[in-house]
Amino acid sequence: MMPLDALIPFFMASLVLALVPGPDNIFVMTQSAVHGRMSGLLVTLGLCTGLLVHTTAVAFGVAAVFTASALAFAVLKTVGAAYLLYLAVLSFRARPTPPGEGGKDRMAAGKLYVRGIVMNVTNPKVSIFFLAFLPQFADPKRGAITVQMIILGNVFIVATILVFGTIALMAGALGEWLTRSVRAQLIMNRLAGTVFGLLALKLITTER
Repeated sequence: MMPLDALIPFFMASLVLALVPGPDNIFVMTQSAVHGRMSGLLVTLGLCTGLLVHTTAVAFGVAAVFTASALAFAVLKTVGAAYLLYLAVLSFRARPTPPGEGGKDRMAAGKLYVRGIVMNVTNPKVSIFFLAFLPQFADPKRGAITVQMIILGNVFIVATILVFGTIALMAGALGEWLTRSVRAQLIMNRLAGTVFGLLALKLITTER
């Protein structure tokens, strides 16, 4: 077990990093604003499930493949960018729901959860970030590095849930107010589509 004097600084650093505007928290914000706060929370859970995948990859050295292989990195980021473009198209094609009928067009919980997983897992920069960030807080004197990586990854996930959950609740409250207007819904859908398109562009142009 890692000591608290090592985990607390890591947790504080993780909170700060989760607050920095990036693809994942922007993704949560737009989904919450468009589909409601519960949708944002489900996406957050999906993103954090994706972080479990990245944590496992770092702990067992798989992430090093994306650092060493240009092809593996390119394939994964292309898949991620294509998925974001798909979400952009869906957002632009979405029709507004008349006020009072918002409950009829809620996206399925499972679909939102999977959306968060795919968004996170298909971003190879997350694994590379973990590969660079987590080892700084590990120490061979404390025991197996693999176990420490898993512990640190899970602490990072807790920090992410706290920050992204707050973002989801705040954006969801704003979104629920805006959905009273059909015009506001159209604007939010167009904005969400634009954000997804920009995220796709950012991901596809990302270098290792």
